Amino acid sequence: MQVPAPFEYQRATSVDHALELLARLGPEARLLAGGHSLLPMMKLRLAAPEYLIDLDGLASELGYVREHPTTSGPPAIRSGSPPARTSGSPCDELRIGAMTRHRELLESELLATRLTIFRDAEQVIADPVVRNRGTIGGALCQADPAEDLSAVCAAVDARMVIRGPEGERVVDMRDFYRGPYETAVGDGEMLVEIRVPLLDASGSAYEKVNRRVGDWAVAAAAASVSLTRGTIERAGIALTAVGAAVKSTDAEEALSGRPPSDELFAQAGALAAAACSPASDQRGSAEYKRHVVGVLTRRALRRATARALLEVERCT
Repeated sequence: MQVPAPFEYQRATSVDHALELLARLGPEARLLAGGHSLLPMMKLRLAAPEYLIDLDGLASELGYVREHPTTSGPPAIRSGSPPARTSGSPCDELRIGAMTRHRELLESELLATRLTIFRDAEQVIADPVVRNRGTIGGALCQADPAEDLSAVCAAVDARMVIRGPEGERVVDMRDFYRGPYETAVGDGEMLVEIRVPLLDASGSAYEKVNRRVGDWAVAAAAASVSLTRGTIERAGIALTAVGAAVKSTDAEEALSGRPPSDELFAQAGALAAAACSPASDQRGSAEYKRHVVGVLTRRALRRATARALLEVERCT
């Protein structure tokens, strides 16, 4: 029978209360969101915190998906002439509370309309039991190399809001993700929000191969594309479970400023595959995974571009 080591339990009632508990209990305290990663590690004695701070009571404070106008641009334009608009300047951003559960992401009509990549990913994450309890904040902070939402957030240029005793700081995914199971969240801090720019004439998609429904990825690719006058103004590509950097920079740069085509997507897929370093294991050989990366990147770019073109048509 697998039993965790002894620990003391605390239940936070607000973000400020959680930060107070972290400051008082010290580095041996761990935050508990959904618990689907931390608790199994505790049962295997791979993690043995002296204190658990339960964040379930923060679901009403940090469980949301909503649009937020930015100060860097005008309100989002939903009609008018496409040539007068540029996709590179966000009119709004979408904000997701760190305690938003996978099920809520899956069911969000706002995400389905504006950032479809989240629904793509949530449809292939685990099973209903996990999706009913697991949270986006817990998944991102676990930083498992095979976790899906880290690649999704990287592809759409999401920024992480981290709160601590000194206030809030905002970091992008390159700074947030520091390696397997390691993030920029320091002692006494917690992730409170994810912010994603909303760009006109843009689309996104997530493609994943796994051995069975709900399993960890053999490989996966996340892609986002923004169009201006028939060319790709910006592209985001991120991979899962294949030893890749936070973003596939070479592949992104190959797409910028060029009209979308299957040949271009194949070139980007080849660059993404060449830049990753998958390991051979029971899920497949490194060569097989690298091949899958190329195929999935091409598929994700094709779907993201098709969605961007539909957005252009909808706004004309």
